[in-house]
Amino acid sequence: MPLSRRDFAKRSAYTGAGVALAGSAGVLATAPGAIAGDDADSGGQDLAHGGHGFGYGPLVPDPDGILALPAGFSYRVITHSGVTTLESGESTPSNHDGTATFEGPRGTTLLVNNHELKGPRSKWKHPVPLAEGLVYDPAASGGCTVVEVSKHGDHVTEWVGIAGTSTNCAGGRTPWGTWLTCEENVDRAGQNGMTKDHGYVFEVDPHDRRANRDPKPIKALGRYEHEAVVVDTRRGHLYLTEDASGPNGLLYRWTPPRDFEHGRGRLRGLADDAGVLKAAQCFDSGGNFVDDLSRATKTGTVYGVDWVEVPDRDAKTVPVRKQFGEGEVTRGRKLEGMWWADGGAYIVSSYAREESPVAHDGQVWFYDPKRRTLTLKVLLKVNADPAKDGALDGPDNITVSPYGGLIIAEDGEGVQHLFGATGDGRTYPIARNDLNIGTAEEPEYSEFTGVVFSPDGATLYANIQDPGIMVAITGPWRRQRTRG
Repeated sequence: MPLSRRDFAKRSAYTGAGVALAGSAGVLATAPGAIAGDDADSGGQDLAHGGHGFGYGPLVPDPDGILALPAGFSYRVITHSGVTTLESGESTPSNHDGTATFEGPRGTTLLVNNHELKGPRSKWKHPVPLAEGLVYDPAASGGCTVVEVSKHGDHVTEWVGIAGTSTNCAGGRTPWGTWLTCEENVDRAGQNGMTKDHGYVFEVDPHDRRANRDPKPIKALGRYEHEAVVVDTRRGHLYLTEDASGPNGLLYRWTPPRDFEHGRGRLRGLADDAGVLKAAQCFDSGGNFVDDLSRATKTGTVYGVDWVEVPDRDAKTVPVRKQFGEGEVTRGRKLEGMWWADGGAYIVSSYAREESPVAHDGQVWFYDPKRRTLTLKVLLKVNADPAKDGALDGPDNITVSPYGGLIIAEDGEGVQHLFGATGDGRTYPIARNDLNIGTAEEPEYSEFTGVVFSPDGATLYANIQDPGIMVAITGPWRRQRTRG
């Protein structure tokens, strides 16, 4: 039964602020530079210096010019486009993006790594190779590789998981041990040299190469600029983000058909119109419709959520996000990474500018499916000086840390970080991208992507998207305690 505006307003009137935070274990309240943050100690000083009794201390510049880390930490390059090779002898593809880890055979770790490559193959020096039997559209340059790292990290093997897809940005790990890779591109056959329609989600099995043959899009999940997806482990719903503007993108929920059972390969066997795809519609505690998530200017803001069915999920004539009239759905600029934990979905809106009612430099929301509420956990103000080390903007891929809180990959302007955020809102640095792909006069640093821990929690994997480098970070990890 949907949560009506009247029900949400009544609940809010009875319980006040309690409805905002109750039941969201592990949630985040504020962040350094957060709008309306009320803790003077949660400022940029914590990011630069590690704070007081939490984090891992200041970052030490890397003599090799790749990754600055705290003292006691080290990294190892796992794959490097143009340097490392696949088992076929071809180059590791470029533009690393979303990543997931899985337990492999004989103590190995398997990683599925997206490659965000858009447009025809001739545009890229290192596209995903067209491995026989694993190609969706031979004209497209993107896809995924599977990386196997030995128990002691001394041997790496990489092979193609899927090829011929476009702009594979983020995605999501499934509870049944596969990866859902998302196309952030809606080129039709005949556009930009493509021979098939794009804008879909595909399933990649890191354990069974045969399962990946003859790739088939999961059309039931819709055709739009997909970013990330998570699976509700209890109810079976899939939640998906859309990174788009003009108008801003949407948050979606797919409900499987009755009696459908999830499992390896079962999504690709669904009919194109199976289940129900809906978009989020939010309203505040007074029952007022919220047109855009950027309207929230204070952490702890809670919106009730209803879901509105998508008229034409395959967007045959009109893009999905344009199929709704004013007042029907709630939009958000650059809806990016997601992670399922604490009984719900952490959801990122990377930044908002002129496409949105209110400007910001990053939000992290938490959707609680039991309460049908969306709560703002992190809000970063507009970064006035992106070139300054210590300032934050543009959160993108995220993961929940086994040591508490979130780990966030920065995709903003200027300096790029991996940073942690504790349950009470403080942040601390984990890494800084020291690889300058610009010039000495005009430095440029690529975004971090694909942040994820190994299954045993001992290694943090992350990518530098350009030129495409996967690193494994190890060190004296410890639980990050909240104050009080």
